Amino acid sequence: MIASKKVAFYTLGCKLNFSETSTIARKFEGEGFKRVDFSEEADIYVINTCSVTENADKRFKTIVKQAQKANPKAFVAAVGCYAQLKPQELADVDGVDLVLGATEKFKITDYLNDLSKNDFGEVHSCEIEEADFYVGSYSIGDRTRAFLKVQDGCDYKCTYCTIPLARGISRSDTLENVLKNAADISAQGIKEIVLTGVNIGDYGKGEFGNKKHEHTFLELVQALDAVEGIERLRISSIEPNLLKNETIDFVSKSRTFVPHFHIPLQSGSNTILKLMRRRYMRELYADRVTKIREVMPHACIGVDVIVGFPGETEAHFLETYHFLNELDISYLHVFTYSERDNTPAAEMEGVVPMKVRHKRSKMLRGLSVKKRRSFYEKQLGTTRTVLFEGENKEGYIHGFTENYVKVKTPWNPELVNTLQEITLTEIDTDGLVRFKTAESVLS
Repeated sequence: MIASKKVAFYTLGCKLNFSETSTIARKFEGEGFKRVDFSEEADIYVINTCSVTENADKRFKTIVKQAQKANPKAFVAAVGCYAQLKPQELADVDGVDLVLGATEKFKITDYLNDLSKNDFGEVHSCEIEEADFYVGSYSIGDRTRAFLKVQDGCDYKCTYCTIPLARGISRSDTLENVLKNAADISAQGIKEIVLTGVNIGDYGKGEFGNKKHEHTFLELVQALDAVEGIERLRISSIEPNLLKNETIDFVSKSRTFVPHFHIPLQSGSNTILKLMRRRYMRELYADRVTKIREVMPHACIGVDVIVGFPGETEAHFLETYHFLNELDISYLHVFTYSERDNTPAAEMEGVVPMKVRHKRSKMLRGLSVKKRRSFYEKQLGTTRTVLFEGENKEGYIHGFTENYVKVKTPWNPELVNTLQEITLTEIDTDGLVRFKTAESVLS
């Protein structure tokens, strides 16, 4: 096998992609490769792609050029969602040597011979129906927190989404393996674990290759909370119809789970939600937010929302805007709708002009700034625990409280990857929160 070669990775997209990149990187390292930064000269560059938005597709060519600039003779491989959906399109990009689909990406080293450049991109991809097995993953070493994959794929049929086409059916890691991975992560000194997947609320389906649920998401949360050594657990994006009251109640009393929820809404108009084939109406979403606020008034609640979906009139958009404005949430992730091939939405009537989509996106991003500011103001004077990260950003170290307030203080390397109790004191000009704490921490 190839020894003493250098490999570099670039990840586009979600937390799930980061967890899988890290797992693939460990496989390379286990076979004698040395991992280097993507900006450095390497023998092989691996790009883990995303295809949620058109922008992610376009960025791929730019990233390939970056790799070629660092080393024109380097071998370039593409994996991930875009590689599954449009393998030939990636293979045709100048400089790309290998494209691997959903079932092949974790076996990437099996496809490497002498790392010589190919005259054309070689494709190994599968029919997505073949992606019916589970590969566990977690990220470690890249960040202060680890992303732990517990579930993959999706059985939902949202009309705008390509993820089921890129990742296949819903399937889960075994509860035993999730607990083992969580314990392994914690044993390496990582203070926070973020649970991730495509549709994590569907956890338990396909756990042993069965289509039924072997365990529920609540049972997963309860089991993880009992693992010794874990200091913080955070739930990533979870569908509102799968976030049950029992789970919210458990998190409110949990030893390790933090009061932070990220719940996709996508639209505040029931008409648009039906066109999207979402599995809830706005009333259920409001109920989830109300329930969280009842048991965790200080919780952070993030929202995904899509603007410019086909058929979204000005009245529909204003329904969304006013619904979110009145809802007690903390921030928004705003996505401008972009047409994706092989989705029902791409064939729908009522296409919203791009100029209008961008205008609506700008309005909601402005609302998000106001919501975050309001949430931060409510936290002033409270005592929280912050986990500091490892990067020196212009003389400051940053971190997040358990309820996802981003704070900063002058750089101090002794604070990296430590949990510190603080009192939030003021919001700075850049929107981050300053605080006071014991003199010994900052000396």
